[in-house]
Amino acid sequence: MSDMPLGKRNCVPCEAGVPPLKKETCEKLLEEIGGHWKINQEGRLFCSYKFGDFIKAMNFANKVGLIAEDQGHHPYLGITWGVCDITIWTHAIDGLSESDFILAAHVETFSRSSN
Repeated sequence: MSDMPLGKRNCVPCEAGVPPLKKETCEKLLEEIGGHWKINQEGRLFCSYKFGDFIKAMNFANKVGLIAEDQGHHPYLGITWGVCDITIWTHAIDGLSESDFILAAHVETFSRSSN
């Protein structure tokens, strides 16, 4: 792992056969992201962002989509009235990689700057 903050780094592709991160490493990376990210029951990064209406949630999701495309790492986005849920995991290893936390850090940085 790098000493550079997660939000300053870029996602790197992960190949099948690479083991998912260990629980201790995930907990440390969660602390670095800040915000209200957590690891859900499926072992995936999850965060729910709340907004005052559907359009604000959709605009946020569109920006997250641009961040994801720029990073080459694509989360699951669930959008409903006033809510954008984000779930991130690395499909190739069916678990969490460092890139998952990097993407979450980029989203969290954007979230803080847009408020």
